Amino acid sequence: MIIRNARVIDPANKRDEVGDVYISDGKIVASKSEIRNPKSEIGEINAKGLIVAPGLIDMHVHLREPGFSHKETIESGAGAAAAGGFTTVVCMPNTSPAADNPSTIAWIRDRAAAVACVNVLPTGAISKNLAGEELAPIGSLAQAGVVAITDDGHCVQNHEVMRRAVEYARMVDLPVFDHCQEYNLVGNGVIHEAYWSTLLGLPGWPAAGEEAMVMRNILLAELCDHHIHCQHLTTAGSVRLIREARARGVKISGEVCPHHIALTDEAIQNFDTNCKMNPPLRTQADVNALLEGIADRTLSILCSDHAPHADFEKEVEFDAAPFGIIGLETELGLFLDLLVHKHRKIDIARLIEMYTVEPARLLKIDAGTLSTGAPADVTLIDPKLEWTVRVDQFQSASRNSPFDGWKLKGRAVRTIVSGKTVWKL
Repeated sequence: MIIRNARVIDPANKRDEVGDVYISDGKIVASKSEIRNPKSEIGEINAKGLIVAPGLIDMHVHLREPGFSHKETIESGAGAAAAGGFTTVVCMPNTSPAADNPSTIAWIRDRAAAVACVNVLPTGAISKNLAGEELAPIGSLAQAGVVAITDDGHCVQNHEVMRRAVEYARMVDLPVFDHCQEYNLVGNGVIHEAYWSTLLGLPGWPAAGEEAMVMRNILLAELCDHHIHCQHLTTAGSVRLIREARARGVKISGEVCPHHIALTDEAIQNFDTNCKMNPPLRTQADVNALLEGIADRTLSILCSDHAPHADFEKEVEFDAAPFGIIGLETELGLFLDLLVHKHRKIDIARLIEMYTVEPARLLKIDAGTLSTGAPADVTLIDPKLEWTVRVDQFQSASRNSPFDGWKLKGRAVRTIVSGKTVWKL
């Protein structure tokens, strides 16, 4: 395959130019002359007006298998990823059974190899059954092929347990991801603790409930000299803490999800359970802080926290509904629309870097590059395409999105994995 006339943005190689990309046997090659088997027909794509980027990586998704296939399956989740422009996804361990042992990891990897159209990389749990009390077998999980450890969906409250987890992770060279939530401060909170929680009579989830654990992670990253990555950050205080720690050289990082900059807690006023997520939507001041954190590189990774739920689970009272929204098919469009076009906080090259180089470096995986010899995982993006979100057309098995009907500018139009087109608009 040859992709011609595109703007090629490959941050790993500092390439940003109009040019061609050549693919042979599922790998990137340097020129047409290196394409093997010349007797076979060479497919050509005229990508004029499009951006060719390394295959995008989403390092925070919930594929729900095993255990919750009524919400999503590895197959349907991979289809949603391809439709969103993602060639690699990292799935969280809060399945049933939890991904806290090598046999469950092996099942996930085998299942993904059989049915997924994109690369699926599993994470392992920090603690057994995500209970935060006893460490999972981190060394065995590393040998089974996890790319990180996390109790996402839960947060280890015992600081001693978390310290030992970070020390074991350092021994096997795995990053530690953390869902930052201090249970005693958060209690039974369901939305941000501020004006709207008071007005609506809903239990509040204070910003300090996130920031306390962000500070804990900074202290442990410094103590253990190992990388801790804070998931789905939402508050101005978290951004400030991460910024100060990174300036000191602490091995800490943070990620942002699109819903936390596209919406504020004001969206809850109609009790729409599709706006119920953990951590919750915050205030405009928090949104502004997140935008500044992205602009000054304090926050280095973009992701979805794709969290599918069946309709019947969300169609209940706000208090009783599960946390989470789907995001794989809307996140690129939302970030392009908000970060690049509307707020102009970063350019499209930096956005691609936050979806490729940054996660690949953290996870230590061979992805996120168009280097010669690299896997031919490629995303074609039309940055000017105007489109309307239609959840009834999603590849995901679930529909729990607050963005149905939103008009966005920019989306992926073709997704290529190992040289094969797995989705195109």
